[in-house]
Amino acid sequence: MNIYVGNLAPEVNEEDLNTLFSEYGKVSSSKIIRDMFSQDSRGFGFVEMPSQAEGQKAIDGLNTQELKGKKIVVNEARPRRDSRGGGRRGGGGRDRGRGGQRKY
Repeated sequence: MNIYVGNLAPEVNEEDLNTLFSEYGKVSSSKIIRDMFSQDSRGFGFVEMPSQAEGQKAIDGLNTQELKGKKIVVNEARPRRDSRGGGRRGGGGRDRGRGGQRKY
């Protein structure tokens, strides 16, 4: 089970998440999401637990609990969106370079 952990204090690291979640069962991995350039924590991360039941117990037990001075948000992670696509499509349309005015 992939678990989202939000509202993390800047000083929380992967080892802290491993320790916290291992109280509820086996932890496969933990990851703090960091800014690409500064490497500062973005305030959220993910924990992977192989057992669905243990993962649900961790969610139930840890959601709104305090970790390093902040109440964390813990819930099942949603499937990842494809951020490469988006709503607008590029392309070589005839209106390119004319301020969006189409002349047909």
